[in-house]
Amino acid sequence: MVSVIVQGLLIPFIGTTLGSLCVFFMKKELNRKVQRSLSGFAAGVMIAASVWSLLIPAMEQSQHMGRLAFLPAVIGFCLGMLFLLLLDVVVPHMHINNTVEGPKTQLRKTTMMVFAVALHNIPEGMAVGVVYAGWASGTVDITEAGALALALGIAIQNFPEGAIVSMPLHGIGLSKGKSCFYGILSGIVEPIAGLVTVLLSSIIIPVLPYFLGFAAGAMIYVVIEELVPEMAEGEHDNMTTIMFMIGFSLMLALDVALG
Repeated sequence: MVSVIVQGLLIPFIGTTLGSLCVFFMKKELNRKVQRSLSGFAAGVMIAASVWSLLIPAMEQSQHMGRLAFLPAVIGFCLGMLFLLLLDVVVPHMHINNTVEGPKTQLRKTTMMVFAVALHNIPEGMAVGVVYAGWASGTVDITEAGALALALGIAIQNFPEGAIVSMPLHGIGLSKGKSCFYGILSGIVEPIAGLVTVLLSSIIIPVLPYFLGFAAGAMIYVVIEELVPEMAEGEHDNMTTIMFMIGFSLMLALDVALG
Protein backbone atom coordinates (compact mmCIF):
# COMPACT_ATOMS: atom_id res chain seq x y z
CA MET A 1 0.00 0.00 0.00
CA VAL A 2 2.83 2.41 0.86
CA SER A 3 4.46 1.92 -2.56
CA VAL A 4 1.14 2.53 -4.31
CA ILE A 5 0.66 5.80 -2.41
CA VAL A 6 4.22 6.98 -3.14
CA GLN A 7 3.82 6.18 -6.83
CA GLY A 8 0.49 7.99 -6.91
CA LEU A 9 1.96 11.09 -5.26
CA LEU A 10 4.82 11.14 -7.79
CA ILE A 11 2.62 10.91 -10.89
CA PRO A 12 1.70 14.64 -11.02
CA PHE A 13 5.37 15.54 -10.46
CA ILE A 14 6.33 13.33 -13.41
CA GLY A 15 3.90 15.33 -15.56
CA THR A 16 5.63 18.59 -14.61
CA THR A 17 9.06 17.03 -15.24
CA LEU A 18 8.11 15.81 -18.71
CA GLY A 19 6.73 19.24 -19.58
CA SER A 20 9.91 20.94 -18.37
CA LEU A 21 11.98 18.62 -20.59
CA CYS A 22 10.31 20.19 -23.64
CA VAL A 23 12.93 22.95 -23.43
CA PHE A 24 15.47 20.48 -24.85
CA PHE A 25 13.36 19.75 -27.92
CA MET A 26 11.89 23.16 -28.80
CA LYS A 27 14.05 25.97 -30.16
CA LYS A 28 11.79 28.90 -29.42
CA GLU A 29 9.49 30.10 -26.65
CA LEU A 30 5.98 28.74 -26.71
CA ASN A 31 3.71 30.55 -29.12
CA ARG A 32 1.14 32.68 -27.28
CA LYS A 33 -1.76 30.87 -28.94
CA VAL A 34 -0.28 27.51 -27.98
CA GLN A 35 0.24 28.69 -24.39
CA ARG A 36 -3.35 29.91 -24.18
CA SER A 37 -4.63 26.63 -25.61
CA LEU A 38 -2.62 24.64 -23.06
CA SER A 39 -4.03 26.83 -20.29
CA GLY A 40 -7.53 26.08 -21.56
CA PHE A 41 -6.78 22.37 -21.51
CA ALA A 42 -5.38 22.57 -17.98
CA ALA A 43 -8.43 24.54 -16.80
CA GLY A 44 -10.77 21.87 -18.18
CA VAL A 45 -8.86 19.09 -16.43
CA MET A 46 -8.76 20.91 -13.09
CA ILE A 47 -12.45 21.81 -13.06
CA ALA A 48 -13.52 18.26 -13.96
CA ALA A 49 -11.16 16.84 -11.32
CA SER A 50 -12.51 19.25 -8.71
CA VAL A 51 -16.11 18.27 -9.39
CA TRP A 52 -15.96 14.50 -9.99
CA SER A 53 -12.94 13.52 -7.91
CA LEU A 54 -13.39 15.91 -4.96
CA LEU A 55 -16.75 17.66 -4.56
CA ILE A 56 -19.05 14.78 -5.51
CA PRO A 57 -17.17 12.27 -3.27
CA ALA A 58 -17.32 14.85 -0.45
CA MET A 59 -21.11 15.01 -0.72
CA GLU A 60 -21.44 11.24 -1.08
CA GLN A 61 -19.51 10.75 2.15
CA SER A 62 -21.83 13.18 3.94
CA GLN A 63 -25.08 11.46 2.99
CA HIS A 64 -25.78 10.67 6.63
CA MET A 65 -26.49 14.40 7.03
CA GLY A 66 -29.53 14.12 4.78
CA ARG A 67 -30.44 17.36 3.06
CA LEU A 68 -27.41 19.03 4.59
CA ALA A 69 -25.03 16.60 2.85
CA PHE A 70 -23.75 19.49 0.75
CA LEU A 71 -22.57 21.45 3.79
CA PRO A 72 -19.07 19.94 4.35
CA ALA A 73 -18.28 20.28 0.63
CA VAL A 74 -19.45 23.90 0.54
CA ILE A 75 -17.62 24.88 3.73
CA GLY A 76 -14.42 23.18 2.60
CA PHE A 77 -14.71 24.70 -0.89
CA CYS A 78 -15.05 28.23 0.46
CA LEU A 79 -12.17 27.73 2.91
CA GLY A 80 -9.98 26.45 0.07
CA MET A 81 -10.67 29.49 -2.07
CA LEU A 82 -10.17 31.88 0.84
CA PHE A 83 -6.89 30.17 1.77
CA LEU A 84 -5.46 30.65 -1.73
CA LEU A 85 -6.77 34.22 -1.77
CA LEU A 86 -4.92 34.87 1.48
CA LEU A 87 -1.72 33.39 0.05
CA ASP A 88 -2.08 35.58 -3.03
CA VAL A 89 -2.32 38.64 -0.81
CA VAL A 90 0.45 37.95 1.72
CA VAL A 91 3.03 36.06 -0.39
CA PRO A 92 4.92 38.11 -3.02
CA HIS A 93 4.66 36.58 -6.48
CA MET A 94 3.35 37.41 -9.90
CA HIS A 95 0.45 36.01 -11.88
CA ILE A 96 1.27 33.67 -14.72
CA ASN A 97 -0.32 35.85 -17.39
CA ASN A 98 1.69 39.01 -16.59
CA THR A 99 3.77 40.36 -19.46
CA VAL A 100 7.45 41.10 -19.04
CA GLU A 101 9.87 43.51 -20.66
CA GLY A 102 13.66 43.74 -20.59
CA PRO A 103 16.11 40.92 -19.72
CA LYS A 104 16.53 41.82 -16.02
CA THR A 105 12.84 42.48 -15.56
CA GLN A 106 12.06 39.26 -17.40
CA LEU A 107 14.37 37.24 -15.18
CA ARG A 108 12.92 38.71 -11.98
CA LYS A 109 9.33 38.28 -13.07
CA THR A 110 9.87 34.82 -14.51
CA THR A 111 11.46 33.77 -11.21
CA MET A 112 8.35 35.05 -9.47
CA MET A 113 6.25 33.11 -11.96
CA VAL A 114 8.12 29.92 -11.03
CA PHE A 115 7.31 30.66 -7.41
CA ALA A 116 3.67 31.33 -8.29
CA VAL A 117 3.39 27.98 -10.09
CA ALA A 118 5.03 26.23 -7.14
CA LEU A 119 2.65 27.99 -4.75
CA HIS A 120 -0.39 26.93 -6.71
CA ASN A 121 0.84 23.36 -7.06
CA ILE A 122 0.36 22.91 -3.31
CA PRO A 123 -3.44 22.40 -3.47
CA GLU A 124 -3.00 19.93 -6.34
CA GLY A 125 -0.59 17.89 -4.23
CA MET A 126 -3.00 18.14 -1.29
CA ALA A 127 -5.86 16.92 -3.48
CA VAL A 128 -3.97 13.78 -4.48
CA GLY A 129 -2.83 13.24 -0.89
CA VAL A 130 -6.36 13.60 0.49
CA VAL A 131 -7.78 11.08 -1.98
CA TYR A 132 -5.01 8.54 -1.36
CA ALA A 133 -5.37 9.01 2.40
CA GLY A 134 -9.08 8.28 2.05
CA TRP A 135 -8.39 5.16 0.00
CA ALA A 136 -5.71 3.90 2.39
CA SER A 137 -8.02 4.30 5.39
CA GLY A 138 -10.56 1.89 3.89
CA THR A 139 -13.32 3.73 5.74
CA VAL A 140 -14.58 5.83 2.83
CA ASP A 141 -15.84 5.03 -0.65
CA ILE A 142 -12.68 5.95 -2.59
CA THR A 143 -11.06 3.34 -4.82
CA GLU A 144 -7.40 3.01 -5.78
CA ALA A 145 -8.41 3.49 -9.43
CA GLY A 146 -10.30 6.67 -8.53
CA ALA A 147 -7.24 8.07 -6.75
CA LEU A 148 -5.11 7.11 -9.75
CA ALA A 149 -7.53 8.92 -12.08
CA LEU A 150 -7.09 12.15 -10.14
CA ALA A 151 -3.29 11.78 -10.09
CA LEU A 152 -3.21 11.13 -13.85
CA GLY A 153 -5.53 14.06 -14.56
CA ILE A 154 -3.35 16.47 -12.61
CA ALA A 155 -0.23 15.04 -14.28
CA ILE A 156 -1.76 15.70 -17.69
CA GLN A 157 -2.47 19.34 -16.84
CA ASN A 158 1.01 19.66 -15.27
CA PHE A 159 2.70 18.77 -18.56
CA PRO A 160 1.94 22.10 -20.29
CA GLU A 161 2.56 23.87 -16.98
CA GLY A 162 6.13 22.57 -16.91
CA ALA A 163 6.72 23.78 -20.46
CA ILE A 164 5.18 27.17 -19.70
CA VAL A 165 7.76 27.63 -16.93
CA SER A 166 10.93 26.24 -18.56
CA MET A 167 10.54 27.69 -22.07
CA PRO A 168 10.41 31.41 -21.06
CA LEU A 169 13.44 30.91 -18.80
CA HIS A 170 15.47 29.62 -21.72
CA GLY A 171 14.10 32.43 -23.88
CA ILE A 172 15.69 35.06 -21.60
CA GLY A 173 19.13 33.48 -21.64
CA LEU A 174 19.25 30.64 -19.10
CA SER A 175 20.76 27.38 -20.30
CA LYS A 176 18.41 24.57 -21.22
CA GLY A 177 19.63 22.58 -18.22
CA LYS A 178 18.92 25.37 -15.72
CA SER A 179 15.58 26.18 -17.35
CA CYS A 180 14.52 22.56 -17.11
CA PHE A 181 15.73 22.38 -13.49
CA TYR A 182 13.63 25.39 -12.45
CA GLY A 183 10.61 23.97 -14.25
CA ILE A 184 11.01 20.69 -12.38
CA LEU A 185 11.61 22.58 -9.12
CA SER A 186 8.24 24.32 -9.49
CA GLY A 187 6.54 20.91 -9.30
CA ILE A 188 8.47 19.36 -6.42
CA VAL A 189 6.05 20.88 -3.91
CA GLU A 190 3.25 18.61 -5.15
CA PRO A 191 4.55 15.24 -3.85
CA ILE A 192 5.73 16.99 -0.68
CA ALA A 193 2.29 18.50 -0.04
CA GLY A 194 0.69 15.16 -0.87
CA LEU A 195 2.98 13.27 1.49
CA VAL A 196 2.34 15.68 4.36
CA THR A 197 -1.39 15.29 3.78
CA VAL A 198 -1.14 11.48 3.88
CA LEU A 199 0.97 11.60 7.06
CA LEU A 200 -1.76 13.70 8.67
CA SER A 201 -4.44 11.20 7.63
CA SER A 202 -5.35 10.38 11.24
CA ILE A 203 -6.51 13.99 11.57
CA ILE A 204 -7.92 14.31 8.06
CA ILE A 205 -10.03 11.14 7.72
CA PRO A 206 -12.68 12.11 10.34
CA VAL A 207 -13.29 15.36 8.44
CA LEU A 208 -12.39 14.10 4.95
CA PRO A 209 -15.39 15.71 3.17
CA TYR A 210 -14.21 19.13 4.34
CA PHE A 211 -10.68 18.48 3.08
CA LEU A 212 -11.97 17.23 -0.28
CA GLY A 213 -13.97 20.44 -0.61
CA PHE A 214 -10.94 22.48 0.49
CA ALA A 215 -8.74 20.95 -2.22
CA ALA A 216 -11.46 21.58 -4.82
CA GLY A 217 -11.83 25.22 -3.79
CA ALA A 218 -8.08 25.79 -3.95
CA MET A 219 -7.86 24.23 -7.42
CA ILE A 220 -10.82 26.23 -8.74
CA TYR A 221 -9.19 29.40 -7.38
CA VAL A 222 -6.09 28.68 -9.48
CA VAL A 223 -8.30 28.23 -12.56
CA ILE A 224 -10.08 31.55 -11.99
CA GLU A 225 -7.05 33.63 -10.99
CA GLU A 226 -4.41 32.21 -13.34
CA LEU A 227 -5.74 30.06 -16.16
CA VAL A 228 -8.87 31.97 -17.19
CA PRO A 229 -7.01 35.31 -17.58
CA GLU A 230 -4.33 33.45 -19.56
CA MET A 231 -6.99 31.95 -21.83
CA ALA A 232 -8.66 35.33 -22.45
CA GLU A 233 -5.48 37.33 -23.09
CA GLY A 234 -4.99 38.80 -26.58
CA GLU A 235 -7.22 38.25 -29.60
CA HIS A 236 -10.26 36.02 -29.34
CA ASP A 237 -9.43 32.41 -30.18
CA ASN A 238 -11.92 29.55 -30.17
CA MET A 239 -9.11 27.03 -29.75
CA THR A 240 -8.90 27.79 -26.02
CA THR A 241 -12.55 26.81 -25.65
CA ILE A 242 -12.02 23.63 -27.65
CA MET A 243 -8.98 22.70 -25.56
CA PHE A 244 -10.99 23.34 -22.38
CA MET A 245 -13.64 20.96 -23.70
CA ILE A 246 -11.01 18.30 -24.47
CA GLY A 247 -9.38 18.64 -21.05
CA PHE A 248 -12.71 18.49 -19.21
CA SER A 249 -13.91 15.50 -21.24
CA LEU A 250 -10.64 13.62 -20.79
CA MET A 251 -10.66 14.04 -17.01
CA LEU A 252 -14.35 13.08 -16.84
CA ALA A 253 -13.63 9.94 -18.88
CA LEU A 254 -10.65 9.03 -16.69
CA ASP A 255 -12.67 9.43 -13.50
CA VAL A 256 -15.58 7.32 -14.72
CA ALA A 257 -13.45 4.67 -16.44
CA LEU A 258 -10.98 4.22 -13.57
CA GLY A 259 -13.20 5.22 -10.65
